[in-house]
Amino acid sequence: MAVLDKPILVIGDKNYSSWSMRPWLALTAGGIDFEEVHVKLRTEETKAAILRHSPSGTVPAMKLGAVVIPESLAICEWAAEESRSGPLLPEDPVARAVCRAVSAEMHSGFASLRRECPMDMLADHGGHPFSDACRVDIARIEAIWDACRREYGRGGPYLFGAWTVADAMFAPVVSRFVTYGPHLLPSAADYVAAASHHPAYQAWRAGAEEQLATGC
Repeated sequence: MAVLDKPILVIGDKNYSSWSMRPWLALTAGGIDFEEVHVKLRTEETKAAILRHSPSGTVPAMKLGAVVIPESLAICEWAAEESRSGPLLPEDPVARAVCRAVSAEMHSGFASLRRECPMDMLADHGGHPFSDACRVDIARIEAIWDACRREYGRGGPYLFGAWTVADAMFAPVVSRFVTYGPHLLPSAADYVAAASHHPAYQAWRAGAEEQLATGC
């Protein structure tokens, strides 16, 4: 089956689409040349526009020739294998397994945080009230970050030292914490500061600002 040299990543609005953000960051941080197709969310045409690219009717979706991969973590794993800018998964087998485990937990968990604090990257919702269930999610995220940094984070400011797929998976949480301003443990606050200044994160944010300014 023919595969295009340049993948096409179909994404939603950069201010709101947390799932789109994850593989976009992985591809960008991996130095992978890709074409970006933006589908504007929350319109009457959104569903039909997505279905033109993705049979699942969801974004993100990555198109590799006739192949469509409509799933964020799978795209991140592909980016890790194709990275031109160094590994996006730790080289140590144990660290790599832990990286995949915490990425999967992020992928499937933290429903209260997602529901109560939807991604709104350019907003400031400081003082937002958090339910007990949401605070449990936040505490678990802090624990994951602290454990990863202590055990595997030597040599860099990110979860496994160098920037990895796990950082891509947690990037929308970083954005939520910036937007909603929960009180964080010092180690978690330090990680938020580092992750939110990563060049790929900053590039995504700049894209969100451009979309908001142009209405596109």
